[in-house]
Amino acid sequence: MIDAVTDPELGKAWLETLEHQRRLSQHTLANYSRAVDVLLKLKEKTDLRDIDTQQVRRFVARLHAAGLSGRTLALTLSAWRGFYHWLARQHGFAANPVQGVRAPKSARHLPKALSVEQAQQLLEIEPPTTPEGLRDRAMFELLYSSGLRLSELVSLDFDDGKTDLKQGEVTVTGKGSKTRTVPVGARAREALRDWLKTRALLAVPREDALFVGARGRRIAPGAVQARLRLWAQRQGLGASVHPHMLRHSFASHVLQSSQDLRAVQEMLGHASISTTQIYTHLDFQALAKVYDAAHPRARKKS
Repeated sequence: MIDAVTDPELGKAWLETLEHQRRLSQHTLANYSRAVDVLLKLKEKTDLRDIDTQQVRRFVARLHAAGLSGRTLALTLSAWRGFYHWLARQHGFAANPVQGVRAPKSARHLPKALSVEQAQQLLEIEPPTTPEGLRDRAMFELLYSSGLRLSELVSLDFDDGKTDLKQGEVTVTGKGSKTRTVPVGARAREALRDWLKTRALLAVPREDALFVGARGRRIAPGAVQARLRLWAQRQGLGASVHPHMLRHSFASHVLQSSQDLRAVQEMLGHASISTTQIYTHLDFQALAKVYDAAHPRARKKS
């Protein structure tokens, strides 16, 4: 029996299922919601049940022609694929028209990372004396020391046992609600201890967040970005430094020293090692720069 449910209602029901059963982040849910909206717009008057693989390929071609990157299209197709998988299980759809459809390849952009010298320039300054300065130093040292995502940093709580300075480790919940424990270096531990001594001067009573903003509540991601941008400018690194760059720098520098790709994958919380392998390209770029500068036959004669 065919469901007497409209296509928009099916989309809404799938998103509600993801939110309550899969416990996906709000960011991921928003991406999936946009993908469903795009599909409903592209299909026009065709029912979801009647869409075939050729139509899906045409949808992808239209989106690509409109300027969407291969990466964005791959994420969109992944959402559509999951949607149709759910429709097959829950509403008896016969086939998944998205199965086997691949997004066009696009140039892979390497993540931007600081050099070791730039990271030292950013973080090795005169110890700040204000609560805000001590907080900033603790946040930035922790981002670089442990390779945290910005969302993981701002979600850390105070005195919940997940930031263990004695053991030198922090436990965070990353993408897909996966929990991991990563080391915290000596400099970051020192910065965190200094911040914790003054945290009460900024935090409102009974605030759980480890890092708080100007109003004493959990600091917002945008505030961390703005503070890091200001900090980098003061240190002579320009305005292009952002929190994720410290995560990239952590991965690149640890990989350069250890050559242990699996360990870096574990510390970053990557589900696939292929995601971590991009940092081997960063390592090669650094080596190539050293070669070009040092080898007598590397440069053309002027």
